Amino acid sequence: MKIVVMGCGKIGNTVISSLVSEGHDVVAVDSNSAAIDEIRDIYDIICICGNGADYDTLLEAGIDKTDIFVAITGSDELNMLSCVIAEKMGAKHTVARIRNPEYNDKNLPYVKQYLGLSLHINPELLVASELFNILKLPSAVNIETFSRRNFEMVEFILKENSNLDGVSLMDLRKKYKSNFLIGLVVRNDEVFVPDGNFVLKNGDRIGIIATPHEIHKFFKTMGAIQKQAKNVMILGASTTAFYLAKMLLSSGSNVTIVDKDEARCSLAAQRLPGAVVINGDGASQEVLLEEGLLTSDALVTLTGIDEENILVSFFAMSQKVPKVIAKINSNELISMAEKLGIDSVISPKRIVSDVITRYARALQNSVGSNVETLYKFMDGKIEALEFNVSNEFKAQQIPLKEMKLKSNVLIGGIIRKRKVFIPTGDDVICAGDRVVVISEGQKMKDLSDILK
Repeated sequence: MKIVVMGCGKIGNTVISSLVSEGHDVVAVDSNSAAIDEIRDIYDIICICGNGADYDTLLEAGIDKTDIFVAITGSDELNMLSCVIAEKMGAKHTVARIRNPEYNDKNLPYVKQYLGLSLHINPELLVASELFNILKLPSAVNIETFSRRNFEMVEFILKENSNLDGVSLMDLRKKYKSNFLIGLVVRNDEVFVPDGNFVLKNGDRIGIIATPHEIHKFFKTMGAIQKQAKNVMILGASTTAFYLAKMLLSSGSNVTIVDKDEARCSLAAQRLPGAVVINGDGASQEVLLEEGLLTSDALVTLTGIDEENILVSFFAMSQKVPKVIAKINSNELISMAEKLGIDSVISPKRIVSDVITRYARALQNSVGSNVETLYKFMDGKIEALEFNVSNEFKAQQIPLKEMKLKSNVLIGGIIRKRKVFIPTGDDVICAGDRVVVISEGQKMKDLSDILK
């Protein structure tokens, strides 16, 4: 498909990288010549320096033959305006990044309908939702949700002296009666879609697939359950912090926000009357300790500086704060943070890239079994997808043990009406089901892609 991406910042760069790797015909547009030069040096695509809301710029980008127009600049208004113009000029689908909480409140359905948007993306709200899920289950380092949160893949790390060390997945299912499946394992930067003979080791990062209830039961049986974070400190009074604090306060948690910018603190205090807002330098150990870091159940670092988020997170870990989560955008710094022992790292650009990639794949196969959800792991080496099964799927009613699946493909779950279950070899797939698939080295657009 032809996709025009307007906005080549950190998120735009990641989106372009993902779409190019998917084989799409991508055109990059940005008014910043330095950003365009950087994209041109990295990717073999058409790059245009200009205003994405300008008629001539969009004409040069070939907007009349564009399947998807994606506007992800830092300005909500520019994104919305450019989408309106692009749609009027012939773009089939338009996607806008809309971050302002005022637009994302009751006005959003009207704005989306009036502007004719196919999809809107709020990175800050998406990140906040992911953070909130992790804080509800602090034992996890990451949580990805399927089927409207009825099904999850929870990542956690096997610590030293874990009682799962040396246990095969086959024996694990026998030992713990919970209805779950291990969908992926990362070991020493190598990733596996494991079978029943795979043996776990301390230090493994594993992804367990199950319903939230079964996952909670599994952690409890293992003795690894941590209570939900009730006292949460947030570093940085950003838009993401606002959304996260609002969710935490609604769930009964206590929230403290620390930021050195007086204007941001004043706005946060107005918007979040239930939170404690501190105007101070969160990079100062003295300030953090004075404001209750040692009594916090969790610290979430959300400043705009990756290095500061890493350093403060590392300090909090040294002070034995039970849960520490850092927002990091740089791929190199994400790797560094993980080596320093910061288990939970959130990347906004990765989250947005997954949403747009999923949308493009779903449009590519609008007749077959559409991609409903898509997550990427280990720089895209592993994908977890949720498909809506259509009548066109050829392997309906065939027991899974008789299906000829491609290598490194695992059917992780089936959602049928209101029932969610981990399939056995005797189970079948039916039209109307939602099916969760884990794959390595594949780029699946349709459920039929799992078959040889």
